[in-house]
Amino acid sequence: MELTPYVNNLGREFATLAEAGGPETRALVERLTGSLESAIRMTLLDALSAAADEITQDLAPGSVEVRLRGRDPGFVVSQPATEAPPAAPESELQFAEDGPAARINVRLPEHLKAAIEDAAAKEGRSVNAWLVRAAAAALHRPAASLEPPGGGRRTRQAFTGWVR
Repeated sequence: MELTPYVNNLGREFATLAEAGGPETRALVERLTGSLESAIRMTLLDALSAAADEITQDLAPGSVEVRLRGRDPGFVVSQPATEAPPAAPESELQFAEDGPAARINVRLPEHLKAAIEDAAAKEGRSVNAWLVRAAAAALHRPAASLEPPGGGRRTRQAFTGWVR
């Protein structure tokens, strides 16, 4: 996506506004327009990034990213793999359906956070999109695969393992 037409359009709008102020105002706007070009481009990029984040929330586990090539942004759309999810009972909540997004705060050990960031980067996804996809995949696994190794054991004062 080329931003130059949008930046030039704003420059023309500034020049039109300056006409009402006389020659001094017009000269000032002409000097400022060149300096404002980078600020305008950054503001447009911020708006495009925010839009991509909102779209990603609706596409999860897919994602949309804004990437720069030179001075112009491009959009990269990542869609989840098309493999068929395992059959689930009708009563089970389907996480792939569209719905409102919710925000949660998660505390992670630094080494786990770093590993998640690396995994997301390798797949070309945002950390948020990667986590949503991983959580949805984990919830679609059969319950037997969620048990810890060893199946639980009795210790002196407590039991460890999974309970259903």
